[in-house]
Amino acid sequence: MHPPPPLAAAMDFSQNSLFGYMEDLQELTIIERPVRRSLKTPEEIERLTVDEDLSDIERAVYLLSAGQDIQGTSVIANLPFLMRQNPAETLRRVLPKVREALHVAGVEMQLTAAVSFLTILQEESVSIHTYAHSFLQVILLHLEHRDAGVSNAWLETLLSVIDVLPKETLRHEILNPLVSKAQLSQTVQSRLVSCKILGKLTNKFDAHAIKREILPLVKSLCQDVEYEVRSCMCRQLENIAQGIGTELTKSVVLPELIELSRDEGSSVRLAAFETLVNLLDIFDTDDRSQTILPLVKSFCEKSFKADESILISLSFHLGKLCHGLYGIFTPDQHLRFLEFYKKLCTLGLQQENGHNENQISPQILEQEKKYISVRKNCAYNFPAMIVFVDPKNFHMELYSTFFCLCHDPEVPVRYTIAICFYEVSKLLNSGVYLIHKELITLLQDESLEVLDALIDHLPEILELMSTGGESSVQENKLSSLPDLIPALTAAEQRAAASLKWRTHEKLLQKYACLPHVISSDQIYYRFLQRMFTIMMTNNVLPVQKAASRTLCIFLRYNRKQEQRHEVIQKLIEQLGQGKSYWNRLRFLDTCEFIIEIFSKSFFCKYFFLPAIELTHDPVANVRMKLCCLLPKVKSTLKIPADKHLLQQLEMCVRKLLCQEKDKDVLAIVKRTVLELDRMEMSMDAEQLEKEKQQNDGRPMSDKTFEKKRRDTKTPTTLPKSIPVSVPGTSPGTSSTSKEIKKSKLIRSQSFNNQAFHAKYGSLDKCASKTSAAAAYTPSVSGLAKTSMISLSDDSFRTRNASSAPSSFSSNTPLPGTSRGTGSSADPKSSGSKDTQPRKATLKSRKSNP
Repeated sequence: MHPPPPLAAAMDFSQNSLFGYMEDLQELTIIERPVRRSLKTPEEIERLTVDEDLSDIERAVYLLSAGQDIQGTSVIANLPFLMRQNPAETLRRVLPKVREALHVAGVEMQLTAAVSFLTILQEESVSIHTYAHSFLQVILLHLEHRDAGVSNAWLETLLSVIDVLPKETLRHEILNPLVSKAQLSQTVQSRLVSCKILGKLTNKFDAHAIKREILPLVKSLCQDVEYEVRSCMCRQLENIAQGIGTELTKSVVLPELIELSRDEGSSVRLAAFETLVNLLDIFDTDDRSQTILPLVKSFCEKSFKADESILISLSFHLGKLCHGLYGIFTPDQHLRFLEFYKKLCTLGLQQENGHNENQISPQILEQEKKYISVRKNCAYNFPAMIVFVDPKNFHMELYSTFFCLCHDPEVPVRYTIAICFYEVSKLLNSGVYLIHKELITLLQDESLEVLDALIDHLPEILELMSTGGESSVQENKLSSLPDLIPALTAAEQRAAASLKWRTHEKLLQKYACLPHVISSDQIYYRFLQRMFTIMMTNNVLPVQKAASRTLCIFLRYNRKQEQRHEVIQKLIEQLGQGKSYWNRLRFLDTCEFIIEIFSKSFFCKYFFLPAIELTHDPVANVRMKLCCLLPKVKSTLKIPADKHLLQQLEMCVRKLLCQEKDKDVLAIVKRTVLELDRMEMSMDAEQLEKEKQQNDGRPMSDKTFEKKRRDTKTPTTLPKSIPVSVPGTSPGTSSTSKEIKKSKLIRSQSFNNQAFHAKYGSLDKCASKTSAAAAYTPSVSGLAKTSMISLSDDSFRTRNASSAPSSFSSNTPLPGTSRGTGSSADPKSSGSKDTQPRKATLKSRKSNP
């Protein structure tokens, strides 16, 4: 018989095991007892209690004098508030107590004080003169605190103060004491602080004062016996050079840098190298070629023999070196420098084969991390190296290196080259076809971080890919990217399968550029159905919205009517009439994108009726979202062409006002009605001119109509309509204006009174007749005449969804659908995403006998 597996033994709930668990719990209880005893005693609580009647100033003084450290720290943290509230009393009574407390304060209180002093400076609670008089000496006193963190905190505060102090104060309070603080007899910490202060002071004095008072101290610190001080002073030489100008930099700073570049300390040499690189723009061509170039050459040759940290810095500054020394290299030097860069790009890769991770020493692992940093920096500087070799020579000189960086085994390297991919593409210009394969490689990268970095500029990259190369003809664009579509679809599927929904959302947003790159047939067969699937099955709302908007853009650029109609049919049937209320909500999102992307007439033709059908949706959230969308829906209408649609819209709003039982939806409906009443309608100038001619009894000639059409024609693709304010229109539009005003009046009355239910019985007999008139009469006044009909009647809907064709002609609007009057209360089944399917019903209109 086999023994039970270890898991069964671990899950043994026998009586003995339970007794063992009880003993463990008792031990935990014993452990917790000392914690309970450590709570404050009544005596301690009494000492921590402060009289509530004390003012803020008095309380602060009391706590700093007699309170505990934590209370004093709290007072110091609150010091900026006291300064804003009562600066005079705070300076007179609280600040002296703060000075006394800081003499014996711990690290936490010191750090808090440094931050509070800086905050008071930044908030300008007092004048600079008052601040210098009250706070500056406290800051200077604690600069040399024995704790390095505290000292650095006070130093950062002082450096910020130096920016705003006047010259005389700086000279007497800071510069003059530095003469003694920078001496060798002072501590290393004091001399390090002096280096940083000197670097800051050079921006506050003129060149003559710097030469006389600051440069002697700088030279002394550059020759300090401690390598830390020499390195720190070397890094401040860049600020000093910018303050003293070019001539003094050449005569004073450059010799110091040359000497420091030969220092025995590697950190000093590294500081000198980085400072030289940053100062390249200051030196002229002779200085670069005769002085700096030999130093750089020597530094590069010795870097492989030195610490790897020097290689990291060198690889990071390669781009600046290429830019600063461009045109100075001889052909031989140019070739050597390029080979040095190529060697850095593959540093450490040759040693990876045959490694067993369990046997690698910590030193080797640390070394490999540094090598990865070097290759990452090389990837960062790759665009600069293209400029260095000239983009025309990319294929011969750098393509193999680019290939290695794109296929590097480490993610940080591939991530960095993915970020630089767009810059590389721009530099290559017509030669961008050379890196097509690398684009596919990065799109198919197993790391989503690499994909996320690449897609930031994916539209620009694909545009360059499609327009670059030897041919710019559209038919030839696609032949150079045979693997692009599979790579894009695979990238989207990897993003969808991961938990990084933001990457997925970004990728779907970037897919909106595809109509400019590939054909509409390829989009239709490879991407459109995927967008539908994401909209209907994905659980992340931003991802669904991104897919919806991208699908609308695909539809916008699709010129095949059959494909367009099929997509529109799917949107209405699978989303607008879907079983799940979640899908119907996404349909309203899609309608909003369609209003944004397409013309007004397109929305009215295909989506107006299916959208307002959702006023009868049984789910309150759907009705609520539709009410918020109604102002945008109304903005798509043009009068008088869309009178019948305006009638339908207003009838739906009236029904919501009278029948809506959900208080949240009703509140939004009321706000929406007010907004709809304030909206001005767009007028179709051509249609209005025709009506005017007919009303005057004069037929419009073809020439007159053509002239009017040209006069009212809007530029390019805009619809032929002129937005005209309804009030105050021309005489030709007076009848239409009166009808709209009358419609608004009746709607306002229905909003204010909401008393139509009292008249339902007497109006039921003519409901069928009047609703048919509302559906077919092309006059807004018809809406006013039928505004008193039974508001529970759905007979104004004119289309039969069951008889809708599977494909749509360009002149046939898609049908509206009826969902019944289920807006009174949400059925229980409607609370979930999946509700009962509702068939589209059509009520034929017959006149009453």
